[in-house]
Amino acid sequence: MTPLPPPSSFVVIVPVKPPARAKSRLDALPADRRRDLAAAFARDTVAAARRTPHVAAVLVVTDDHLFAEQLRADGCEVIPDGASDNLNATLQQAAEEAGRRWPDSMPVALCADLPCLSSDDLAVALAEVDGTSFVRDAAGTGTTMYAAPLASFDPSFGLNSAFLHGTHGAREILAPAPTLRLDVDEPADLERAIELGVGEHTAGVWRRQMQ
Repeated sequence: MTPLPPPSSFVVIVPVKPPARAKSRLDALPADRRRDLAAAFARDTVAAARRTPHVAAVLVVTDDHLFAEQLRADGCEVIPDGASDNLNATLQQAAEEAGRRWPDSMPVALCADLPCLSSDDLAVALAEVDGTSFVRDAAGTGTTMYAAPLASFDPSFGLNSAFLHGTHGAREILAPAPTLRLDVDEPADLERAIELGVGEHTAGVWRRQMQ
């Protein structure tokens, strides 16, 4: 089989839960602080993606209409979630929409809880994309990024997703890219992200919360 040429551009798809329902494992924090942090994580994630070379667009999927307007103001394209109870189905529908809008770009699913993501790390990982590819998270079992041509776009996010992606034939991206691997689910993750250096939205919320 003749290998596919590397994609010239990517559409980054970011699924975002309504911030009021997100980050339940940061339950040591009051609900309003979790909401503000979840929103800031997503805004910093998409800001880094928008700054990344060869990213043609960032497509956010969310059912939070007020937050959607904020994300549009940040420069993202936003669509409603057509399968809010099924993340992988949500991503597949979004990839199909991306294929209609940007037919020459490869869809890339990216977690929304990467507050320290740098465009350099994302660019390094995208440069390694070769067909269906994924990035393992810092914990070693999850996935923070999944890319595939639209015809074979079939993500397996959820429990042990890194194992599932590998089993289903996805190529693991081995670039160090520490800021791309650190998704924040637990308080210790947030502490590590702060140490690495978070984006301006998370930094602002964190400063206000520490006052």
